[in-house]
Amino acid sequence: MSNDSSNGDFQDWIGREEAGSAKISPATVEAMAATTDLDSYPAEGQPLPPGWQWLFFNPKVRRSLLGVDGHPAKGGFLPPVPLPRRMWAGSRIRYLEDLPVGSNATRKSRILSVKAKSGRQGSLCFVTVEHTISAEDRVRIVEEQDIVYREPTPPQPGTAPEPAVHEATPQWTETVTPDTTLLFRYSALTFNGHRIHYDLPYACEEEGYKNLVVHGPLTATLLQQFAVKHGGDRRLKEFSFRGVAPLFVDAAFTLEGREKDETSLEIWARGPEGQLAMSAMAVFG
Repeated sequence: MSNDSSNGDFQDWIGREEAGSAKISPATVEAMAATTDLDSYPAEGQPLPPGWQWLFFNPKVRRSLLGVDGHPAKGGFLPPVPLPRRMWAGSRIRYLEDLPVGSNATRKSRILSVKAKSGRQGSLCFVTVEHTISAEDRVRIVEEQDIVYREPTPPQPGTAPEPAVHEATPQWTETVTPDTTLLFRYSALTFNGHRIHYDLPYACEEEGYKNLVVHGPLTATLLQQFAVKHGGDRRLKEFSFRGVAPLFVDAAFTLEGREKDETSLEIWARGPEGQLAMSAMAVFG
């Protein structure tokens, strides 16, 4: 496939693929349970909890090849979008079969789309990647992941949209207080070098945040845990989430949810001022 992106729209990146493999390590599973303060964790041969697949298949890029933000430099698998700030905006996941702890798994990734947009917050570019995880020659998980690239500076006063508000009344609520140890451990488990999660001067002075930022996939993992807890004894079949606003270290937030219909739950994370931080939907088989 051609690497020519001189037209600037990166449409030639669509269809690009890469593949990797990983052992769904029991030691990593035990470490994640300790990180999220769980009493127990699945033993070898038991199903990996939803969201924990994000602990695996992460690129092990040499430190000298990282960008200034701590992410792997662009232009390898992902297109070299010139907008410097990037984040995981959301995903749509199908859990087709259980992924056993201890299994040897593969993940094939393919770029589905690259779309440039502009709005009140400046230029944006959305890259959607499909990840297919298999074990024992059977597809277990399929995910469409949305990555957003944005301008280097935060919006100026008066240009940012008002915080989103979720009007629904929850049936269940659970409070989470994310401390620096939680952020550090999750960064380590996912081999995530993004400096907004551990480098306070960088997060505030370079990216314009008010404090260290809670990982979006960590919040999404906690929401899946929350959904499974309130889903009866049913198996989670589909999960989708969309990040709306950042959550910050040491600022307690709530996981909330309610039944939508007989097979699905509407769940969300609400920040300390009541703002909607992440919206999600869980569908059970």
